[in-house]
This record gives sequence, structure tokens and C-alpha cells, in this order.
Amino acid sequence: MVSEIKRFPLALPARPVVEPVATSARSARSMDRLSTMFHHHHDFVWRSVRRLGVSPEAVDDATQEVFVVASRKLDAIEAGKEKAFLFGAAVRVASDSRRARGRRRHAPSEDLPELVDATPAAGELVDQKRARELLDELVGQLPEDTRPVFVLFELEGMTMAEIASCLDLPAGTVASRLRRARELFAAHVARLEARSTQHARHG
Repeated sequence: MVSEIKRFPLALPARPVVEPVATSARSARSMDRLSTMFHHHHDFVWRSVRRLGVSPEAVDDATQEVFVVASRKLDAIEAGKEKAFLFGAAVRVASDSRRARGRRRHAPSEDLPELVDATPAAGELVDQKRARELLDELVGQLPEDTRPVFVLFELEGMTMAEIASCLDLPAGTVASRLRRARELFAAHVARLEARSTQHARHG
């Protein structure tokens, strides 16, 4: 199921005109490094925060926040490990964004619309936009400890060794988390397909 859904790539937005700007105290070398990180990894960070559960309307701000964090920690980022640092920052920023969204969701408001069942009919699964949204929903249901491994392996195509280095985890931990994530993802897909089948029968 994931192979069928993930072939529809996320539609990335145009990169902002204003790129991350280092403070005046930064050396030209630091500014060049930050700019290089931004150009090389912007799309990766954008996809990561989206797939880590950040709501669509907050993805651009979350992506920018990741690079703000990088600009503050630039001297501590080891050469060659920029992508690993950015993903770690993306995990933290995404977690903060989800918690903030959860607080807003539970805040009393007369303006909030009633939630409706958004389970798609079977025929809708062929739509590319819906397929991307569906993938985001399914990945978003994975536990926080397994989700990063799943995203990096299944959606970003990284190897187990690269993920272990990126997340600073033992290879065995990466393997066990990926196995668990796959089991949970498959269970979510099975439930979704069962509901779609039931909907089609009673539709």
C-alpha cells in the first residue's frame, strides 16, 4: 500500500525569496554554510516536517524554524552531518507544532466546526492529492518513536546505516523500530480498506 501511495510526491511550495540570514556577527564562511544547507536540504526539511505531523498551513513556518535553529547552532553542527542535524531539529519542531495544535483543538470555541468522518471512498484513493493526504494521515498515526525511522526509510529512501547515523541510534534499534512501524502502518491500511469496503457495500 505504501509503495502505491508514496509514488505521488508531496507538492513542494516555491522556496521563499528571503533565505535564512545569519546575524551580523557571523563570518562570511558561516553565512555561506547556512546558505548551502538551505539550498541542499530545504525540500527534505519541508517534506520531513509535513510527514512528521505538522498541519499543512504550518509547514512553511515549521520549515523556517528548523533553519532558524540551525543558524543558532551552526558552530555545533559537524561537517557532513548537516542533514542529520536538520532532521533532528525537524522532529523537535514538528513535535512542538503538534502539541500546540492539540491545545488549540481542545480549547473551547463556538466557532469550531463539528468533526466529520473523512474516511475516503474506495474510488477516491486513485486521486493523487487525496493519496498524498492519505499517506500523511497514516504516517501521522504512527508513534513518535517509530515515525522518523519509517519516514526516512520508506519515504526518503535512506539506508538503515544512514538512518542510524542520522538519528544517532544503534542499528538494532533502527531495525526494530522500522519493523514495528511497518506492522502498525499495515494495520492502519487494513482498517482503512475494511472501512472502504464496508462503505462501498452500504453506499
